[in-house]
Formats: sequence, C-alpha cells, structure tokens
Amino acid sequence: MTDRQPYDAFLTRVLRITQLTPHFTRITFGGDDLQHFGIDGLDQRIKLLLPRADGTFPELGLFDGPSPAMLDWYRRWRELPDEERNPIRTYTIRAVRPELAEIDVDFVLHGTEGPASAWAQAAAPGDELIIVGPDSRAASPAGGIEWNPGPARRVLLAGDETAAPAICAILESLPDDFSGEAFIEVPEAGDRLNISHPSGVTVTWLGRDGAPHGTFLEPAVAEWGARRLSGAAAQTDALEDAEATDPDEVLWDVPEHVVGEDYAWLAGEAGVVTRMRRHLVRDLGIDRKAVAFMGYWRIGRAEG
Repeated sequence: MTDRQPYDAFLTRVLRITQLTPHFTRITFGGDDLQHFGIDGLDQRIKLLLPRADGTFPELGLFDGPSPAMLDWYRRWRELPDEERNPIRTYTIRAVRPELAEIDVDFVLHGTEGPASAWAQAAAPGDELIIVGPDSRAASPAGGIEWNPGPARRVLLAGDETAAPAICAILESLPDDFSGEAFIEVPEAGDRLNISHPSGVTVTWLGRDGAPHGTFLEPAVAEWGARRLSGAAAQTDALEDAEATDPDEVLWDVPEHVVGEDYAWLAGEAGVVTRMRRHLVRDLGIDRKAVAFMGYWRIGRAEG
C-alpha cells in the first residue's frame, strides 16, 4: 500500500463509444493507471471532471505526489472563478476491467443542455476525461457504494435512467438465491437494456415516452406494494410522517445494518424517490432501516 487516497484521480482517454439504445451510450475509457481502479462494482459512485469549453482542465493538484484528499482538491475547484471552473458530475461505474486497464461508463443522452450529456454526445476516441474513483492501492476503502442488503434476500430496486447503470450492475452481481422485483423508468420504450439477473427477480422497464419523471415508476412501486400487502392492514411510521422535506435538499439515506429478509433500494429524481420511500415506510409498514433511498438529482437543480 502507498499514500494514495481512497478516491484518486485517473487521467483517461476515450477508447470506444457504443450506442446501446436511443438514449443510452456506453463509453469505454482507457488509461495506464486504470489497472489500479477499484473493482467493487455495484452502485459505485465516481466523479467525472469534464473539460472546459476549450478542452482544458484547471490545475487542481490532482496528479501531484502525494495525491490530494478529495476535500482539498474540491475546495480548490470551488474557489476558482466561474469562468475557469470546469463541470463536475457524479456517475456510477458500469464495468471495470483492470486487467485491460479499461472501465465502462453509461451515459444518458438528453441533448446538450447538461454538460455531461453534451460532452458524451460529442465525444470521440482519444478525448481526455479525468475520473475520480476508488484506488485499489490505497490503504483504506473508498466507500461510495450504498447497496448493502445484509441478510435480506427479497429485494425491490426502483429508479429512473440515472439509476439504470447501477441497477443493472447490481442485478448482474446478485446470487441465484435472490428474489424480488426491479422497476426501471427510462425515456422511451426502446431504451430497454438486455441484462442478466437471477431467475427469481423480475425486471420491468417503463418507458415514459414524453411523460414526466415518475409517471410510471411510482404506480409500479405502489402496485408492487399492493401485491405485497395481500389484504393485510397497512402500518404507519410516525417518524416518517413527521419528516420535513427541504425543497433544496438532495435527499440521501441508507441503512447501516439491515435486519430481516426484505431490502429496498431506490434512486433517481429526489422528489420521486422521496415519495416512493414514504409509501414503503408509511403505507406499507416496511422498516425504514431496510430502505436505501438516494436522490441522485432534482428537477431544476444542477450538481456541483
């Protein structure tokens, strides 16, 4: 082990671009140091440091020795003048192949208004991108993985297109003894991805086709809940009823220790995720300590 940070910077280049569906594109990145990229998979979060309009990156000391702590370089980034600050976005890893020094990141293409979508839409082999992610050479774990079902073997996964790469990676990692359902809401019906998963887990793709976020995801989860109740009386969690929601807060709450056979993982637009979590806990009586929910983004709010 060295003095590497658990989350470290990797200078990468675009190797391949694969259009998966009308809105999903997979970009394969290569770089010598990616042989040391962490391989935990699942819903592993990473940071993408996108180039500025002129294709350059600000000097943040990311490749100095020893490597800087995330809070240090992030503080430098925040202190940059607006015109010098490059966009940063949070994504999840789709696949890691350290033996080939490659990683895959799946992007949702939704025009050029968002910097990550705009960059991915225009990307070409050879383009550089700085990726901050787990470094296997570090002495301590990086974190950034929220999937933690503990002893549970009955699962519910629900999310929109921003959560689709994580849900797909999780499903592909599940042992055969898992059962449950996964609901993935995507921009259109043609955005369904072919993935492997345990035979006991049903995967449902929900195409919005122009409808607002959550239009099909929330009713699907409610229908799942109705089947689950099977005529049993719904319970109420008083703490959940009293929970205040700040419209500017990005909501994120994950249980440290799951007890029991059931586990729910919810991610996507913060308002949709919050309502689904409230339904599970308040209306269905599911223990809130068995529900992980992550507001990956919020309508009308930019990250960074």
